[in-house]
Amino acid sequence: MAQRRSNTPYIYDNTARDLQIRRQMEEPRRQLSHETRKNREKARHMSIGYVTFLMVALVACAFFLVNYIQMQSELTARITEVSRMESELNSLKLANDEEYSRITSNINLEEIKRIAIGELGMTYAAEGQVIPYESNSNDYMRQADNSQN
Repeated sequence: MAQRRSNTPYIYDNTARDLQIRRQMEEPRRQLSHETRKNREKARHMSIGYVTFLMVALVACAFFLVNYIQMQSELTARITEVSRMESELNSLKLANDEEYSRITSNINLEEIKRIAIGELGMTYAAEGQVIPYESNSNDYMRQADNSQN
């Protein structure tokens, strides 16, 4: 169907029109003041100082972003390395425990006592040779007596 031209808002057509277009057709164009046009014209053109400021801000943001991503990458690599080392530590502890169990199961204390007393001539400590020591910590203690040398 052809659309008839008239001053009425009624549209002779089978398609719906956008309400905004209809309002634009109904409202007359307002004239902008000279000051408003001048302000809009200024807003369209950016000064060299403003462009320089924007470029410095962009470079600073890019710098911080690159550093942040680099630090995140290093952190991920370190976490992976720590996980690998923890896994290695656990496997070494397991191997150590297995070896300790194997060694302790093969020790015959009666045979060691027989060799120490019979073949090497060792004797039990006398009453004055044993000195008790109490430690406040749970650390291991090694005793070395160099006074007999």
